[in-house]
Amino acid sequence: MRATLTTVILLSFSNLFMSFAWYGHLKELNTKPWIVAALVSWGIALFEYLLQVPANRIGYTVLSIGQLKMLQEVIALTIFVPFAVFYLREPLKLDYLWAALCIMGAVFFIFRERMFTP
Repeated sequence: MRATLTTVILLSFSNLFMSFAWYGHLKELNTKPWIVAALVSWGIALFEYLLQVPANRIGYTVLSIGQLKMLQEVIALTIFVPFAVFYLREPLKLDYLWAALCIMGAVFFIFRERMFTP
């Protein structure tokens, strides 16, 4: 359980950096040349990878690669929606709910063996 919790925490912070690296420049650097945005994003992405790589290595000790990927997707959506709404000032859409339900279906199928095996 400790490895899973560590993985979740590291992936959460990794996804926060990822959101800023991938989308933060749309708000903060929209008047700068794209190369400036790319270089700044790469700098931010370095911190994402410094968290994501250990998270995946730790997580892979207790989760299958499919489970690890689904966990990352759940965390990505959990981080992205508040980021989009509060930081980028995007409207909250019902589409986020539908996307979350689809991901929850994927989580069920990828984790069902683990959930229903005594």
